[in-house]
Amino acid sequence: MKSSLGIIGMGVMGTNLARNFGRNKYAISIYNRHVPNKEENVALNKQRTYDELDHAQAFDDLNLFIASVERPRKIILMVNAGTTIDIVLENLSSLLAPGDVIVDGGNSHFEDTQRRMDTLKKKEIFFIGAGISGGEEGALKGPSIMPSGEEEAYALIAQHLEAIAAKDNRGNPCCTYVGAQGSGHFVKMIHNGIEYAEMQLLAECYAVLKAQQLSNEAMALIFESWLPDTQSYLLEITIQILRKKEQDVYILDTILDKAENKGTGKWSSQTIADNGIPSTMIPAALFARYLSFFKEKRIEISQLYSTQEANISLSNEELKAAYQLGRIINHHQGFLIIKEVAQQKNWKVSLSKVAQIWTEGCIIKSSLMQELVALLNTEDSLLESNRLKGQIKATYPSLKKLVVQGIENEIHLPCFSEAINYFNGIKTAYSSANLIQAQRDFFGAHTYKKINDPDGKRHHTVW
Repeated sequence: MKSSLGIIGMGVMGTNLARNFGRNKYAISIYNRHVPNKEENVALNKQRTYDELDHAQAFDDLNLFIASVERPRKIILMVNAGTTIDIVLENLSSLLAPGDVIVDGGNSHFEDTQRRMDTLKKKEIFFIGAGISGGEEGALKGPSIMPSGEEEAYALIAQHLEAIAAKDNRGNPCCTYVGAQGSGHFVKMIHNGIEYAEMQLLAECYAVLKAQQLSNEAMALIFESWLPDTQSYLLEITIQILRKKEQDVYILDTILDKAENKGTGKWSSQTIADNGIPSTMIPAALFARYLSFFKEKRIEISQLYSTQEANISLSNEELKAAYQLGRIINHHQGFLIIKEVAQQKNWKVSLSKVAQIWTEGCIIKSSLMQELVALLNTEDSLLESNRLKGQIKATYPSLKKLVVQGIENEIHLPCFSEAINYFNGIKTAYSSANLIQAQRDFFGAHTYKKINDPDGKRHHTVW
């Protein structure tokens, strides 16, 4: 029997995705490379280990693997992003036929995805860039999937991907055609950027509560009290993390304070800068991680300057309100990036559909995201939405108070600070940028435009 699709790469994500397909009754072929004395019979061993793969065909020979899949062949790549994908594609393309579909389910850069699409198109092979979120558990139980490329190609693989995707509160799959070219991997990249800032906001709430000498259990109780109107996956796992013990010791208290990253936060920040988009919270979260890695230097400098004992007069309700507004601004900035870049590239991405596939199966799923599905169906700016205006006005004083208290108590709050600086800036009708433009004209004769000049002429002054 021929399999309906094949999966290449039997790491944790690839294996769990294969098990997901198996549980959904798809006949699949699985493949992993053969490396003598290192990677031998990997796919076969996975097939024998998991009940969901009982009927899967396992291979470490690429030719036999390809021959086992029905045409038009549908091949999903679950291998490391970067040059590994290019190597696999080079080997694959000579074995595939026109009309076959390759899906890259890794965290590839969207520009690499577009390049690969263009290369494979010359051979009449379809290429889908599909961002997949949800980690190991999501891959197994139902991830959020963000596919893009030619609509004709997506039509060939749509039912397969939608079958294994998470389902929203209406039973709809958290998988839909995102748009043309590499927009699927682009949207996944921004998803990860939003995730960076969401994690940092929670870390800053933790820092404020920790400065008040609260126990881990006390902090967990506070966060737990937020869940009824501020539910999110990241908040839920933070509560679990705070409570987890090993031999009567909180595991969190034993973890070195160096936060690592795998690159998508950097890519998001580079894209923000390349396109001149004022989305400041993702870079702030990224640089907070970079700063955390200077642990030894932080210890040295901390010994040079005394730190006052914290004296925080901020209620838990005020902290929650500040957190809620910080999240609204973060999501506003994230969707702003998608909107601006999609317009520039004519991708025709629906912000509401993106929000919908982010309501389940992914790391940034939340009650706020569920609210944004309807909001973004008619509007494209969270800060200008009548639905959120009342909440923004009500929570703004708490965000101001938090940042002021953070400064006064010498607590590092980069994302909350960026949130309020952005909000203050975006609601400033007349900014100080006229002075900067005058300075540019003074030393570089860069010229300037005048207020209320209908012709938009450029002027220069000999200062």
